[in-house]
Amino acid sequence: MNDKLHLACPHCAAINRLPAHRLSQQPACGSCHQPLFTGQPLALEENDFDRHLQREEIPLLVDFWAPWCGPCRSMAPAFAAAAATLEPAFRLAKVDTEAVPQLAARFGIRSIPTLILFRHGREVARQAGAMGTADIVRWARSQG
Repeated sequence: MNDKLHLACPHCAAINRLPAHRLSQQPACGSCHQPLFTGQPLALEENDFDRHLQREEIPLLVDFWAPWCGPCRSMAPAFAAAAATLEPAFRLAKVDTEAVPQLAARFGIRSIPTLILFRHGREVARQAGAMGTADIVRWARSQG
């Protein structure tokens, strides 16, 4: 990891430069002064998705889901719990494939839920199917 990391604020999307050793010290955004890590997955739309994908210098784990999908709904609490465990080493986010179908098409989402792990703007791993909290955490750490 670089000494200085770029992180997009989950509240105002401002890009923050942060020394890597401060990740675990509950850092706040320099613009809006809100926490850079909330312990919850971010709900991303297309415009803020690209900002996080291109600018985050920590791995970005994205859950592609849909509101009508039973396994997606059952995995949602596990993904939220995984966010609390994995942050600040990872940024977790959710993309509603019904609300943002262009992102689902862009990443070739064929089944949901699908988790994709990105590092430095590039896909490094993909996993389809619902998982529990421990499995999500284990899978992310094994890839990251």
